[in-house]
Amino acid sequence: MKKIIVGLLVAAVSSFSVEVGKVPPSVVLQGENGGLIDGKPWHSSMLKGKVHVLFYVDPDKKDLNAPLTQALKQRHFDRAKYASVAVVNLAATWKPDMIIEALLKKKQKEFPDTVYVKDKKKVLVKKWQLADDNSDILLFDKTGRLIYQKFGKLSPQEIERVLSLIEKHL
Repeated sequence: MKKIIVGLLVAAVSSFSVEVGKVPPSVVLQGENGGLIDGKPWHSSMLKGKVHVLFYVDPDKKDLNAPLTQALKQRHFDRAKYASVAVVNLAATWKPDMIIEALLKKKQKEFPDTVYVKDKKKVLVKKWQLADDNSDILLFDKTGRLIYQKFGKLSPQEIERVLSLIEKHL
């Protein structure tokens, strides 16, 4: 009986996690859970139509994958086929939301091609089983299917892999 219960629990948890090769479960960030910088809801279904790189970041680890950010800037991928999304895990830091939100508005003006999203309640940590208090990188193809994920700092070889996957799926 214990094995059946444990098996059901594992199946239930894994049904919410993101898996390479699959489209993750639908998620909406809005209202008290977060959303876009302008207050509108963000839907994970927005990760379709282009190749998307999604950064899910603890504000205290914002520079952990800066080398990937720089490499992406240098490649100048066609924005008609490629998009970037930065989801900020506001619940992962001691810093006040108001300060981070002001910084995000400034970043949105500085980098208008990147979509900035607030996750105030660790929704993606819970629904997609992402790593908390970290810098997570997820890459989606044009259909919204996850083609790469990494929790933590990418090595130079992993950065090249991400760039190669983007080029392949454009």
